[in-house]
This record gives sequence, structure tokens and C-alpha cells, in this order.
Amino acid sequence: MKFSTRKVDDIVIIDVDGKILLGDGDVEIKEAVDGLLEQGQKKILLNLGKVPYMDSAGLGELIRCFTALRKSGGHFKLLSPNPRIKDLLNITKLLNVFDSYDSEQAAIASFPK
Repeated sequence: MKFSTRKVDDIVIIDVDGKILLGDGDVEIKEAVDGLLEQGQKKILLNLGKVPYMDSAGLGELIRCFTALRKSGGHFKLLSPNPRIKDLLNITKLLNVFDSYDSEQAAIASFPK
């Protein structure tokens, strides 16, 4: 799994490329989000457009990131989850918890100013 970060206005976008699995991806996302929180970044968009698969550890990490940002007054949203990940979110009843967008422009516009 590889990832990179970029900024659009005051929103940090984390572009993920690869599977998010126990020990491969989940730790990297945790460290990236925790580091951004320490820097005062409170608006994070996780781009899942190139993530073909996520296991329960990856899902758990998304929940942890969402909770950490929510507790700090921030926002954590998902961009471009594929049908398999949407199904996983739906089965676990988390589809209604996460704000999820298919368009980067729509996702960016959804963050409060």
C-alpha cells in the first residue's frame, strides 16, 4: 500500500493506492491521520479510488480516524470507495456513519468553511 497527501484549501486529501489490511496499510493510515491532527489539520478526505480491498482491520482504522477527528472537532470523509468497499460499509451499517462521495469536487464542497 502506498499513499500521498495533498492540500486543497484547508482540506488534506490522502490518496491511497493498494489494499488496506491488517499490518499493511492500517498502520500507515493511522500514523498519517495522527500526524495531521498533531499539525492542527481538522479536515481530512481519504481517497479510496485506488483501494481494491479492505479487511476488518482497515475498516476499524477508518472508524478510529473518524472518531479521533470528531473528538477534535474535525471532519473525516471518504472519496470514491469502490462497490466492494461500499458493500462492506453497508453490511456493517457504517454507510450512514461516513460521509462518502464519488466526486472530489462534491467532497471538498461538503466541508464546512
